[in-house]
Amino acid sequence: MRVWRTLDEVDGVERSVVTVGVFDGVHRGHRHLIAEAVQHAASSGADAVVVTFDPHPMTVIRPDRAPAALATLEHRIRLLSEVGVSGVLVLPFDSALAQQSPEDFVREVLVETLHATAIHVGENFRFGHRAAGDVALLTELGSAYGFEVLAVPLVGEHEVTWSSTAVRDALAMGDVDKAANILGRLHRVEGPVVHGDHRGRELGYPTANLGPDDRSAIPADGVYAGWLTRASGERLPAAISVGTNPTFGGTVRRVEAYVLDRDDLELYDEHVALDFLARLRETVRFDDVAALLEQMADDVRRSREITA
Repeated sequence: MRVWRTLDEVDGVERSVVTVGVFDGVHRGHRHLIAEAVQHAASSGADAVVVTFDPHPMTVIRPDRAPAALATLEHRIRLLSEVGVSGVLVLPFDSALAQQSPEDFVREVLVETLHATAIHVGENFRFGHRAAGDVALLTELGSAYGFEVLAVPLVGEHEVTWSSTAVRDALAMGDVDKAANILGRLHRVEGPVVHGDHRGRELGYPTANLGPDDRSAIPADGVYAGWLTRASGERLPAAISVGTNPTFGGTVRRVEAYVLDRDDLELYDEHVALDFLARLRETVRFDDVAALLEQMADDVRRSREITA
């Protein structure tokens, strides 16, 4: 799969079937849409291309309303590669792109650069300055430029629509199981391992303190069973804590993971990923360290059973 990060980098695309969107998290709804485009491209001898944006447009248009990110850009690209697309065009979203009219976006990106013969979008798709473009306008422009537009209805199951908003809502409740069902995978938070208070090592449970991007979608405070994946690809079972360490009067919210039964790992500055498998309990304040240690031992036992 080819990855282009500017329009000027795009080459070798003579005909394409395109999907356009942020595709944050590349959840099951996104993959349903993209899979239809991939199938269409294969049947017509064209390249299947995803056009996406980084950062999320709302971080530029309305920073105060920008949603938490469900995946880093590189993780998003890896997920898109698994869907079978030929290429991904990542457009840097800045004030200039935010000001671009729907007509100019279609002409410059879809027609002149990607030579699109068909565009697959969600039925609620909006684009261009002030989101002035919609499926009706895209269809009108398609008639003028010679490409087909296919609007795909939103999909889901059990009365739950597969959407990025639904994933964020589930994570805000600590419901990582529901989030995983919509994503089609475990929710992942990643970043470098940074120094913390080193209290975990003193208690017999050395933890890797994550330094995620401030935009990352972090599950609700609590203790979770999951996995820590190292930069090498090694995947290790872990108990994950999200919260402020209230027993010790902490005020800073942290994400930290204890790799089960390992006290020999040196992870500082290494980029790692945490995958959330199951929520064990809420974060609570304990009256003393002995009570905390008893609970931590039970958290580790349950994490071991779940990840086994």
